[in-house]
Amino acid sequence: MGTYLDRIDAAPPDRRWAMARGWLLGEPLPFFAELRAERPVLVLPEVTLATRFHDCAMILRRHSDFGVDLYRPKQGDYFMAQDDTADHWRDKSIMKSILDFEQVPAMRAFVGETANAILDKAGGSIDAPKQLTRAVPIALVQRFFGFSGGDPAKLTAWSYWNQQDAFHNQPFDIDVPDPDRIVAERKRANIHLALYVGRLVAKRSLQAKLGADKDDPVSRLVRLSFSGAVKFSLKKVLFNVGGLLIGAVETTSHAVNNALAELFRRPDALEQARAAARAADPAAFDGFVFEALRFNPAFPYFFRTCHRDTLLASGTAHATPVKPGTTVLAVTHSAMFDEASFPDPDRFDPARSHADTFTFGQGIHECLGRAVAAAMVPEIVRQCLRRDGFRAEGPPTFEGGVPEHYRLTWRH
Repeated sequence: MGTYLDRIDAAPPDRRWAMARGWLLGEPLPFFAELRAERPVLVLPEVTLATRFHDCAMILRRHSDFGVDLYRPKQGDYFMAQDDTADHWRDKSIMKSILDFEQVPAMRAFVGETANAILDKAGGSIDAPKQLTRAVPIALVQRFFGFSGGDPAKLTAWSYWNQQDAFHNQPFDIDVPDPDRIVAERKRANIHLALYVGRLVAKRSLQAKLGADKDDPVSRLVRLSFSGAVKFSLKKVLFNVGGLLIGAVETTSHAVNNALAELFRRPDALEQARAAARAADPAAFDGFVFEALRFNPAFPYFFRTCHRDTLLASGTAHATPVKPGTTVLAVTHSAMFDEASFPDPDRFDPARSHADTFTFGQGIHECLGRAVAAAMVPEIVRQCLRRDGFRAEGPPTFEGGVPEHYRLTWRH
């Protein structure tokens, strides 16, 4: 048996998850390789880890058997905290339809211009999370999603605390120093966010009644609610407008910083990416970012609650039953290195198809803003690498599970 599993098995049961979590975050690829080979379903007292592609994809796609129960205490009646319900079916469809897919090229151009302006102003040195990777998506939601007049610092904070509580403050997150504070900050943020969104929706409602409304997602949702064409109340408008902000900022920032950090660890790939970044057409560049995120994803796993007796790793010598109520981690970081689905997985290949990766999730909970994020994340990285001598002064500093400081410099 391998080194990691020997150490887990020798440890007291109440220490095993802490050990596994440390390796999952600190030395993931060798840890995952051992698990996939020797124990692809790792059963621990707090959680069960699935590490092969087939099981991870099954967990995310079988939403009736593996649900998002742990989202509900954090997100209430928001559709993302539901599985195959009428609200989820209708609300996500509506939200996808009001985010114009054909606007993605204009969004990308705006992201490039905004990132470039921030870098110009920074004068050769920047703390990326504080000054760039949160600021650009905030500018995007203000320009394209209808969040006009909002204070960028407040919008950022409201998004941050919601993301912290939903994704980094779950019962199995044993390394959170003060979970109650995060809950309190999220509740406080949501009070202020609700007041802001309420005023914004009231303004858009008045404009709609006067025939002077704007053509942005907030205005479209208001008009849809007034029309009565579908079951979408103003309360739904408030919930879903807030969701547009919350989903756009932290995940973008995390992904951009992780992609940059991975490229800086790979000098050969970095030089190729720099050359691709300078080309007029960004098509050849984006693969470098998505391949970097396969090696260094923002989310190494997705958590679900088992609803039905299920056999993981079925048909193999490692078949493992999972009981209802079990918290299951689909360790998608590991799954993206499963040779059964990713040929030559240890090779950094920017030309690789990323259709089966988990960068934006899979199943009915796939990222709502996938098309927007697929343009925004690589474009921010691209603008950075177009700068002469662009480099990192050190690795990113993580706080609360997300990049909080990352000092980047370039010749100015």
